[in-house]
Amino acid sequence: MGKYKNLIFYITTIAVFSALMYYFIIEGQTLEVKENIVANTSSGSTWDNFLESFKTNLHHPLALLLAQIVTIIMTARLFGWICMKIKQPTVIGEMIAGIVLGPSLVGMYFPEFSAFLFPKESLGNLQFLSQIGLILFMYIVGMELDLSVLRKKAHDAVVISHASIIIPFALGIGLSYFVYQEFAPDGIQFTSFALFIAISMSITAFPVLARIVQERNLQKTKLGTIVITCAAADDITAWCILAAVIAIVKAGSFASSIYVIIMAVAYVFLMIKIVRPFLKRVGDLQAGKNTISKPMVAIFFLTLILSAYATEVIGIHALFGAFMAGAIMPENTKFRTLFIDKVEDVALVLLLPLFFVFTGLRTQIGLLNDSHLWMTAGFIILTAVLGKFAGSALTARFVGINWKESLTIGALMNTRGLMELIVLNIGYDLGVLSPEIFAMLVIMALFTTFMTGPALDFINFIFKSKKNQDESIQDNDSKYRVLLSFDKPESGSTLLKLAHNFTHKMNGNKSITAMNIAPVDEMHAYDINEYEESQFQNVIETSHDLNLEVTTLFKASTDIESDLTSITNKGHYDLLLIMLGKSMYEGSLLGRLLGFTTKIINPEKLLNTVKGKGNIFNNSPFDDFTLQILDKTNIPVGILVEKDFKAADKVFVPIFNLSDFYLLEYAKRLINNNNSQIIILDAAGQIRNNIEVKELIRSIEQVAPNHITLYNEKKIEKEFLNSHDLMLISSKSWKNLIDTKSLWLSDIPSTLIISNP
Repeated sequence: MGKYKNLIFYITTIAVFSALMYYFIIEGQTLEVKENIVANTSSGSTWDNFLESFKTNLHHPLALLLAQIVTIIMTARLFGWICMKIKQPTVIGEMIAGIVLGPSLVGMYFPEFSAFLFPKESLGNLQFLSQIGLILFMYIVGMELDLSVLRKKAHDAVVISHASIIIPFALGIGLSYFVYQEFAPDGIQFTSFALFIAISMSITAFPVLARIVQERNLQKTKLGTIVITCAAADDITAWCILAAVIAIVKAGSFASSIYVIIMAVAYVFLMIKIVRPFLKRVGDLQAGKNTISKPMVAIFFLTLILSAYATEVIGIHALFGAFMAGAIMPENTKFRTLFIDKVEDVALVLLLPLFFVFTGLRTQIGLLNDSHLWMTAGFIILTAVLGKFAGSALTARFVGINWKESLTIGALMNTRGLMELIVLNIGYDLGVLSPEIFAMLVIMALFTTFMTGPALDFINFIFKSKKNQDESIQDNDSKYRVLLSFDKPESGSTLLKLAHNFTHKMNGNKSITAMNIAPVDEMHAYDINEYEESQFQNVIETSHDLNLEVTTLFKASTDIESDLTSITNKGHYDLLLIMLGKSMYEGSLLGRLLGFTTKIINPEKLLNTVKGKGNIFNNSPFDDFTLQILDKTNIPVGILVEKDFKAADKVFVPIFNLSDFYLLEYAKRLINNNNSQIIILDAAGQIRNNIEVKELIRSIEQVAPNHITLYNEKKIEKEFLNSHDLMLISSKSWKNLIDTKSLWLSDIPSTLIISNP
């Protein structure tokens, strides 16, 4: 009755008020005659009117800006993904995407499309929005500087850092002497031009360098510590020099800039001595909490905006204020991580690509239309590499670092990336750099960033010690080596228990390595140690409980799949253990563009899929990530479907065909090392007719009587499956269970799917 009552009320309300609106509209139209209003009649058809209105809407500033943002983000993510696949920083791809969308490519070959999507009158909105992205980015860069480490380690790296600035700075001024007359804009003094060329030679991209250090597992080495410290000191020094250069350029001379520099020094003093202690007290209120309250967020964002505003008004650019605001944030690692997580997705994914494209729209590579201009660009690149790479490397060698590490430091310090583009855009906005020299310097930024990876690989190749490698392999060949790879701490603990069951009684003849490969985007340069510690905490605790020696291996990666297979194949392991994983969009273009990562699948979702309630596997027995691992590794792989696994005390091994017999070797390992009770199901009736398999079972019984049982029942009850701790099954048989939507799957225990290469 209540349902019909609500329906009657709903219909009555709609009818009454619709009639009331109709009455007022009809009566209101009679008022138009008194006001002498003439109806707007169009000579065109309704369709023509619609098209005209649609075109107007397309060119509306907001619609145009949104279309630009969508195009920019998709293009940036596509090129970033391509660069990631070729082992280059994603920032390279984003920089290239900017140039592609600019006049150098799209504007040249598709001028009408370029004029529609990026008309000149819309560039102002794009520029200001990109500046907001830069402010947020510089705020993050400031927060990622660990000043406590800088204070402790500065004495080890200050010589290299300052040499890596002064040498290219001097070469940059020398370069300016030769290119000033031809490329400096009219009315620009030599000093202003030379200072900007010099600072562009001296900059190092700290965020890109930090990511490369993480990806190559250098963060825990002495080399990694030195180079991160050098880059951090370089960043602070370079931005202070840039602030002074901007002040000099705007004032016209050094003497005229004295007042600006004095105000800048006063601003820095105020931020360090007054604002920083205040923010520390505010941050202390959040100690131990996993979230930051909105009033706290408001305080820190206001600090950022006021700081950026102050430096812009003083005359040293808003980006310096944003950098300073990040640097004085409370040094609590957890607090900074929480705050960066709030900012960086919007800053790095949404707003920062706008800056790359805005830079690309300014970069006219077509202006370099003769050999002389390209020779000049090559000379600029040579000067940049000579000053930064050679200057850093030779200085490092002079202070006592060996040649390999010295050259590595030089290669890393030569990375310019986004920081270079920021400097160049400031120079372009101030009118110091002409379009031609701007294009040359953008090419230099791309080249020096792109060469970092190949340079590091070449250095490692030159100094590679094959003898030591062969000795290491020979030492480890006699051991049974298990590698377990996990993405969640609890998964690592579970896989370690499983590895222990396979190797418990092997004493010194075993080696277990727990590996965590984390997406590089999830970490920040200053909290890498804390991140690694949290990932391995459960594994370390479990190893202590089991009295088990475990080697831990941590790697930050831009391509988890490739790094996992590479480490597995090169490490001479005997077994790889992983969890069954799945990414919603893994393997699709959309997934790669949006940067989705692999997630552990929920067993309930697995069972629902098998029962026909979903399609999470897309008719595949494994997720895309696992399929790639199976395809590319050359050792046996064990894939665990985890359902509250504790220990492999009672194990069920179904044998469906002759190709499954290799499972008995793993069953034998569980018996020998864990005293496991093994139940073998002769599902196809092939074991009792196979003499070789019977002999293997008999040999196991002689060593461990009453530990292996042959089961010939055709029908398997739910209680039988539930009574076991683990099921061992071949990958081929697992595929058959999935394809046939076997009723087993709703009742199976934890399952280890073993695939032989």
